[in-house]
Amino acid sequence: MVADQIRARGITDPRVLAAMTRVPRERFVPSGVRHEAFDDRPLPIGYGQTISQPYIVAFMTEALQLEPQHRVLEIGTGCGYQTAVLAELAGEIYSIELVEALAERARRTLHDLGYAKVVVRAGDGHAGWPEHAPFDRIIAAAAPPEVPPALLEQLADDGILVIPVGVAAQELRVLQKHRDRVELVSTLAVRFVPMIKPAGESDAG
Repeated sequence: MVADQIRARGITDPRVLAAMTRVPRERFVPSGVRHEAFDDRPLPIGYGQTISQPYIVAFMTEALQLEPQHRVLEIGTGCGYQTAVLAELAGEIYSIELVEALAERARRTLHDLGYAKVVVRAGDGHAGWPEHAPFDRIIAAAAPPEVPPALLEQLADDGILVIPVGVAAQELRVLQKHRDRVELVSTLAVRFVPMIKPAGESDAG
């Protein structure tokens, strides 16, 4: 998977490639699709959610430019696969998942695999995690129509945010914060599940 689908498509950071090798992707997918765990495509994980294709996980991780001391916020824990890759490369990982059952499943899988510096909770990703802000890096695995203001507010100075944005047409934006301005570093056409509000809240709420 790493050689044919990730390195061959342009991912060059040796730390990212090593992390992708170490994380057992098959442990994060339902048993019914485990035989497809190393295919380079998204897979269903229940509740209308998916695990991202390995290439996109590697691309987003490389874009974060992670260092061991970084504190990272992840929006959209899902099954916890991207979370595990982040934990291989950074310090503290705080991850938010809207679907409580997925959050609990991911928490259990990550614990079983020994990722001790990961904290997972169920909640609204639009709001971020202000109690632990600022974050050196923020990554989202679900697409809002626009970048939630709370995420930019919680991003540290010189921090990097990697997030898919859009509804019908989506682009993956890599943004870097410099004090009072945010620089768009790069984009890539993507397709992610939408970042939705908790039940009872409108998109404007």
